[in-house]
Amino acid sequence: METVAETVAKGAASASAGSTAPTGPCRARPRADALRNRERIVTAARELFVEFGPEVALDDVARRAGVGNATLYRNFPDRAALTHEVVLAVTSRTTLRAEEAAAAESDPFAALSRFVHAAADERIGALCPMLSGVFDKDHPELLAERRRLEEAVEGLVARAMSAGRLRTDIAVGDVLVALSQLTRPLPGIACQGIDRFTHRHLQLFLDGLETPARSELPGSAATLEDLRRP
Repeated sequence: METVAETVAKGAASASAGSTAPTGPCRARPRADALRNRERIVTAARELFVEFGPEVALDDVARRAGVGNATLYRNFPDRAALTHEVVLAVTSRTTLRAEEAAAAESDPFAALSRFVHAAADERIGALCPMLSGVFDKDHPELLAERRRLEEAVEGLVARAMSAGRLRTDIAVGDVLVALSQLTRPLPGIACQGIDRFTHRHLQLFLDGLETPARSELPGSAATLEDLRRP
C-alpha cells in the first residue's frame, strides 16, 4: 500500500513530466526581445538627436522607439548613457562603411567618394552637437572605436593619394572636418528639406579633392592631431 509521501512524490513527478519547460529558443526570447528594444531605443535616439538636437526629451525617444519609459531607463539610466551608446553606434557604423568602400571599389578615389556619401547617410555630422553633451568622451570604448574610424579613413586617403588621384596638400583631418560640416544637421530650422542638398554639396567637395588641384589652399593641412587638440 502506498504511503501518502509516495503518492505525493508520484504526483509531482507526473506533473513535472507533463509540463512543457521552455527549451532553447523560448529561453532566448526574452534576451532577444531585450536586445531588440535596446536597438530600437538607440535608433530612435539617433533619429531624434539629428532632428531636434541632443537635448530632446527622453520620453520622446521612448515614444519613437515604441517602448515604455521604464524600458528606456532600464537600458539607459540617464542621458549620458544613451548619448554614449548613440555616439558609439554612429562611429561604429561609419567605420563599417569605410571598410565596405575599401573592399568594394578598386579605384582608390572611388572608394573614398563612396565612403564620404555613405558617411553622410549615417549622419556622422550629428556627432558634433552630441559631443558637446555631458558624458565621458574619453571612455576607452569610444576612444577605441574612434581610432578604428580614423585608421579606416586614413587608409582610404593614403591609397587615393598614392594612386595620384587625390591632391597632396590635404590630410585626413581635412576630409573629416569637411564631412562633419557638410553633414551636420541644423535641428529646429525652418528649412527641413535642406538635407536633400547634402550629397550634391559633398560631390562638389569631392571634385575639389581630385588632382590636378585647381587652386592653392590657404593654411596647412588638417591632421588628426589638430582635431584632437582642445
